[in-house]
Amino acid sequence: QVQLVESGGGLVQSGDSLRLSCVASGRTFSNYAMGWFRQAPGKEREFVATINWTGDTLYADSVKGRFTISRDNTKHTPVLHVLQMNSLKPEDTAVYYCASGLYSTISRDYKYWGQGTQVTVSS
Repeated sequence: QVQLVESGGGLVQSGDSLRLSCVASGRTFSNYAMGWFRQAPGKEREFVATINWTGDTLYADSVKGRFTISRDNTKHTPVLHVLQMNSLKPEDTAVYYCASGLYSTISRDYKYWGQGTQVTVSS
């Protein structure tokens, strides 16, 4: 059974940093991209960042220069990938979801999803 489990969310102040982790297990993820999406109250889920097997990355314009995504380059499970978030802003407040699927910025291209972790940034 495939599982993606996020951790690391919390309540921080504007300008602080947080490190989100996602452990993926249950299959081989070597040909899958690992990504992060977020959803704020009353808004649609939006793309944050993704990384493919070879280390190529894509970021939303709103997080470029502040967030960094990384992953284990292992063919075995579980696979860890991390979203390092620096210089956090109140508008980063959302539930953050890790996902695995195609190397894409579109949520429907991701087959596997975690349950989400809350990130709240106070001003």
